[in-house]
Amino acid sequence: MPQRHSKNNNDLAFFTYDEKKKLGYGTQKERLGKDSIKPFDACCLCLKPFIDPMSCQKGHVFCKECILECLLAQKKDIQRKLASHELQKKNEKEEEAEKLMLQKARELDAFDQQNHGAVPQYSDRNQSQDKNGFHGANSVKVTSYEEEALRTMKAFWLPSATPVAPVKVDAPSTSTVCPEGNEKLKLKSLFPVCFTEDTSEGKPSSSLDRTYICPSCKVTLTNTLSLVALSSCGHVFCKKCADKFIAVDKVCLACSKCCKERNLVNLEKGGTGFAGHGDHLVATEFKHLGSGSGLGLVRPATKT
Repeated sequence: MPQRHSKNNNDLAFFTYDEKKKLGYGTQKERLGKDSIKPFDACCLCLKPFIDPMSCQKGHVFCKECILECLLAQKKDIQRKLASHELQKKNEKEEEAEKLMLQKARELDAFDQQNHGAVPQYSDRNQSQDKNGFHGANSVKVTSYEEEALRTMKAFWLPSATPVAPVKVDAPSTSTVCPEGNEKLKLKSLFPVCFTEDTSEGKPSSSLDRTYICPSCKVTLTNTLSLVALSSCGHVFCKKCADKFIAVDKVCLACSKCCKERNLVNLEKGGTGFAGHGDHLVATEFKHLGSGSGLGLVRPATKT
C-alpha cells in the first residue's frame, strides 16, 4: 500500500499544509496591472475622463462640475452641523437654568422645613398612615434625599427606563477640504488645467481616445511621466521641460506668459486604490484560518 501524503490525507482533525494553501492561507502577492491604476487624465471624484479640468494647489485634478458639487455639498453639511451645534448649546443653557431653579426651590424647601421642624406632622405615629402609604411598625420614613434618589433613579433593567447616553455634537470646522488630499480647499484656490491634445494623426478622436502631449518636447503624456501644471495659465508640461526651461526662464513655453516658481504645481499621478502609491505596485493579502470553521479571516490588502 502506498504511503499517504499530505495531499491525499483528508481525515485529520487539522488542516494540512496543502489544504491551507488551497484555502488561501498565508500572504498572497499580486502585481497590480494597468486596470488597477487611475489614468492621469481621469477625475479624482468620478474616475471618468475629465471635462473642464480644474486642479488644486496640491495637484489633484477634478472635473469642474464634480468639484463644485463636492464643495457645495460640504458647505451644506457644515451649515447643518452648525445648526445642530447651536441647538445643542441652547438646550444645554436651558438645562442649566432649570437645574438652578430646582436647586433654589430645594434650598427654600430645606429652609422651610428647618423653620417648622418642631411642629409634629402626625398625631399618632402607630395608627396614622404616613405619606408613603405604610402603617405602624412597618412604616419607613423616607428622607428628602432618598425621595430625590428614587425620583431620579433610572431602572436600567426596564426597557422604558433605560438610560440614554447624551450625544454631544462638537463644533464643526467651517472650512471645506479637498476630497483627495484632505487639506483645506477654497474655490478661489482652484485653477483651470489645459492639456495639449495630440492632433498630428489628423483623425477625430473621442473623449476616451484622446492623447495628450507636452507642448515643449511633444512627448506623449502617460502615467509614467511626472507632470507639472502652471497655475498662472494652466498649461501642462512634463517634469523635465518644466525644470529645464520654465523654472529658469520664468515664462510659459506655450503662451509666453510670465510665471513664478510658486506657480509650478506637480500633478498627482494616478492612484492605485491605496493610501500611497509609487514604483512598487504589489498588493499583499493575508488570510488567517478560523478555529474549527474552515473559514478564513481576511485582513485588508496592503501595498508594499
